Amino acid sequence: MSDVGWGVAGCGWVARDHAVPGLRQVPGARLVALHDRDPDALARMPAGSRATTDLAAFLATPGLDAVYVAVPNSAHRQVVEAAAAAGVAVLCEKPLAADVLDAEAAVAAADRAGVLLGTAYDQRWHPAHVRLRELVPELGTVTAVRVVYCCWLPADWSPDGRPHDNWRVDPVRAGGGAAIDLAPHGLDLAGVLLGEDVVELTALLQRRVQRYPVDDGALLIGRTTGGVLVDLHVAYNCPDALPRRRLEVVGTRGTAVAVDTMGQTAGGSLTLFRPEPVDVPFAGTDPFTAQFAGFGAAVAGTTPWPFPAARDLALHRLLVTALDRAALDRTALPVPAREELPA
Repeated sequence: MSDVGWGVAGCGWVARDHAVPGLRQVPGARLVALHDRDPDALARMPAGSRATTDLAAFLATPGLDAVYVAVPNSAHRQVVEAAAAAGVAVLCEKPLAADVLDAEAAVAAADRAGVLLGTAYDQRWHPAHVRLRELVPELGTVTAVRVVYCCWLPADWSPDGRPHDNWRVDPVRAGGGAAIDLAPHGLDLAGVLLGEDVVELTALLQRRVQRYPVDDGALLIGRTTGGVLVDLHVAYNCPDALPRRRLEVVGTRGTAVAVDTMGQTAGGSLTLFRPEPVDVPFAGTDPFTAQFAGFGAAVAGTTPWPFPAARDLALHRLLVTALDRAALDRTALPVPAREELPA
């Protein structure tokens, strides 16, 4: 692979603990610049790259070819537009933005500038999901995809026990709660596995356990262009010690079940039932490393990027529209009487 100079905009725990370590595993990838408005966040990042709180100075870094955007959702548009204007390719964290208008503007800015814009749906790249995609033809006629992707995220959550700005439960900066944070992965993954996207979607929201102004759980039911039913259960109210991550693809000749694969590592298990269970081996790097390798290859011009931004925008619009309808149905989600602790 040709060398690609990377910058990271937004130096929170995902960038620090997963993105940067993954990026450094990619042959030819060079981390040349870091940006965050918070000097303390920059100070917690690994040394060795130019670090600045100034976005323009960050984008002017010599040798900068691509930017990974991991700022809060409401700030995605500003960074994507600035990077596009600077002629720099952008890999933007999901969701594309906190709302539809900003997502549309970000995609339009990349189109005008003629720069590559990708969405960081890292679950596309998990080695179990890559292997599962290969197994789909063996399942016969696929009838359903079922995803459970849950975690425990209280208002005072911290990745390391130190004071932490948990913007994911801020309705303005995040654009929602568990649904807008976790459901994009399932929507994208269903389309990647099946080769056809969800085009109809309905959502139900809950605020059952956590005491904050956004949803702490949601059920979403959809249907693809070919009639496959897709259901997603996402939540911030499931203790991490309990079973909480499961992916099933159901067909007329078999069912594939992935357990504990929805996440940042390359772990978990994959089983094919036809009808007797058979463990399916898989191998590969963690999703972040594979994602950066794929996007970097596209930036270098060695391999096309297979996920058009227009397609990602359509999924974002579908999700936000469904969540807006759910919010209108229940304009005031009930606040739990007391905050519960995980089991």
